[in-house]
Amino acid sequence: MQYTAVASEILAGVGGKSNINSVIHCATRLRFKLKDTSRADAQTLKQNPGVIMVVESGGQFQVVIGNHVSEVYQELLQQAGLSDGDENERQPSRQKEGLLSRCIDIISGIFTPLLGIMAASGILKGFLALSVVCGWLQPGSGSYMILFAASDSLFYFFPLVLGYTAGKKFGGNPFITTAIGGALVHPLMLAAFNAAGQPGAAIVYFLGIPVTFINYTSSVIPIILAAWVSCRLEKGFNRVLHSSIKNFFTPLLCLAITVPATFLLIGPLATWLSHLLATGFEIIYSAAPPVAGGVLAGIWQICVIFGLHWGLVPLMINNLSVLGYDAMLPLLLPAVMGQVGATLGVFLRTRDAKMKVLAGSAFTAGIFGITEPAIYGVTLPSKKPFIFGCIGGAIGGVIVGYSQTHVYSFGLVSIFSFAQIIPTTGIDASVWGAIIGTLTALVFAAIGTFFFGLPAQITAPEIENLPQTSSITEDHNGLGEVIFSPISGELQALTHVGDTIFASGLLGAGIAIIPQHGRVVAPVNGVVASLFKTHHAIGIESDAGTEILIHVGIDTVKLEGQYFTAHVSVGERVNVGDLLLEFDYEAIINAGYDLTTPIIISNSEDYQDVLYAKGTSITEQAPLLTVIR
Repeated sequence: MQYTAVASEILAGVGGKSNINSVIHCATRLRFKLKDTSRADAQTLKQNPGVIMVVESGGQFQVVIGNHVSEVYQELLQQAGLSDGDENERQPSRQKEGLLSRCIDIISGIFTPLLGIMAASGILKGFLALSVVCGWLQPGSGSYMILFAASDSLFYFFPLVLGYTAGKKFGGNPFITTAIGGALVHPLMLAAFNAAGQPGAAIVYFLGIPVTFINYTSSVIPIILAAWVSCRLEKGFNRVLHSSIKNFFTPLLCLAITVPATFLLIGPLATWLSHLLATGFEIIYSAAPPVAGGVLAGIWQICVIFGLHWGLVPLMINNLSVLGYDAMLPLLLPAVMGQVGATLGVFLRTRDAKMKVLAGSAFTAGIFGITEPAIYGVTLPSKKPFIFGCIGGAIGGVIVGYSQTHVYSFGLVSIFSFAQIIPTTGIDASVWGAIIGTLTALVFAAIGTFFFGLPAQITAPEIENLPQTSSITEDHNGLGEVIFSPISGELQALTHVGDTIFASGLLGAGIAIIPQHGRVVAPVNGVVASLFKTHHAIGIESDAGTEILIHVGIDTVKLEGQYFTAHVSVGERVNVGDLLLEFDYEAIINAGYDLTTPIIISNSEDYQDVLYAKGTSITEQAPLLTVIR
């Protein structure tokens, strides 16, 4: 049920189904292609407890969800009436995109659905290499052959799989483009390729045109170009053919034209381009491996934030296909582990229980390659930890680049990547270089963050004795702004709230109150910044710029506004004590809902510290929080 509510609010936040061209998801985020981004409400989405962050980059409106993104994605598809990967082109996009944005959108759309299985296949290949080096398995054994087939099948038949996802992305019939990919790796074509390499082999012709046979297994670029051509043809044929025959004549013509064109022209041209890209990267990398490593590892996480990293993924896979190895992916190990180290530094340094819980879970996720919780929840909001993570990554990247480490299978950059960098000849200096570089990045970022990455903790007087005459009253030491209690009730630490999003501190620092009655008053002098349509939550921005979110109850969004009454509207000015909301206390309790109400400082990253009221209970309009500038 929690995914139903989150999906519903996200769908509304992106402007509804009519504003969606397409939506896909990766490991932690929903990636929307919107017709008009001005219709989306990024600020409201950022305040949603189920949303970690909203990022607009690469022509995509990205909503960071976390590890349960697939559940939210499926629920959103159901509510929007879309199928997995559907393009909703009822009206053209109003957004003008640059070439880079279009390329990144195409690449991410093709490769994102395969991210999980690519990572799994790469990890399994790495463990097989480790098993052979350690003598646990023999390459000729049945166990090895079965596991190798499981790990290699995706990449061997890449043209089929990419044919399907590329067909979807280009708006065509994905089964037609899958069939084209199947033709590229058909046993008959592979046999012709092997025969063509024999001395005295006869030249094969297609309608009098000589055919150049190429091994397309594990290839990337040929099938993407072929799928684009097929989808263009498909749209043209569907426009001109009668509806009674186009269902089978369009696929027939697409196959009959695209497959020969691929073997005769598209494939050789794409293969030449693949080798050109691989050779170009090798030339650049070999010129100064340490410099290449330092630069790539230093900026990688910045590229991840803006979604620009997708532009490099096909190059890594292409290197593996053409060269049999890739030197780019190992350079990312220090970049990832640098942020992990910075998160560890926050975990060890902070005395804030909420941040410690968040940093601990983000550290664990980061080790296994998921860095979004660490970046958006821990390091980036505090700024300095993120910088130390990037610097640590750059230093480690220099070491890995100097060691000229290669990876021999594609996968998500994680602790498992160490198994993927082991060559068939056994563990050598390149492997040890990757380990040393990665550990250097992690340790540097952790130490730098621990000693210099977080603001010094301020010891302040208890705020119970502060004056209550104004919401921007400073305490008697001039420390900061006082936030008064909007509700009377029992105080509770945010970490004890029965909602992991609030308890983890992802939405900001704050405190919770278990109400004694059904009314909420203004905690500051300011303006109503947001009001949820269900009236269960309201945002206030004080005259001093503090952003306060008051969320009445846990999961009360499911009541869809029942039992809640709003007495203000967005943009209205309020003063301390003005009535904001009323709710039927007894009815909500009887409906089985927890009325624990978090009061969050949404922009707490803008402040040095947030101090809390002492005691176990509080009365309406008593000092509740103090934000330290």
